[in-house]
Amino acid sequence: MEGWIEGFLEEQRVGRLATVDARYRPHVVPIVYAFDGERLYTPIDAKPKQVEPSRLQRVRNIRANPRVAVIVDHYSEDWTQLAWVMLRGTATLVDSGPHQEAGARLLEARYHQYAAMPLAGRPIIVVEVENVSGWQARR
Repeated sequence: MEGWIEGFLEEQRVGRLATVDARYRPHVVPIVYAFDGERLYTPIDAKPKQVEPSRLQRVRNIRANPRVAVIVDHYSEDWTQLAWVMLRGTATLVDSGPHQEAGARLLEARYHQYAAMPLAGRPIIVVEVENVSGWQARR
């Protein structure tokens, strides 16, 4: 992984999770995330949802096809500041155990909003990252 990527991922606050359903139709949603160098964690938190967590499209898609991609980007009107990082891997949904606890701890440390919306016992999508690529305009 290029040296600038970990700092970039730490600095950015939002990414987009891409999944596909059983018929290979894409679905992309904005996410908050934490990355520990091997795994990316994104919660199914208590923010209002239109359906119960198990019926969310991203959850159903991961169950049908666990291959996912996450893109994190930075846009600026000054195009010398443009950059993006893509992480690809295999996703699982966990609601307990060491990966859930590690993800909850990292996410709660990264986003102060989780002080009022704890992630203990909440499902977390864990992406085992297999490939990282990125680009930045400024070299």
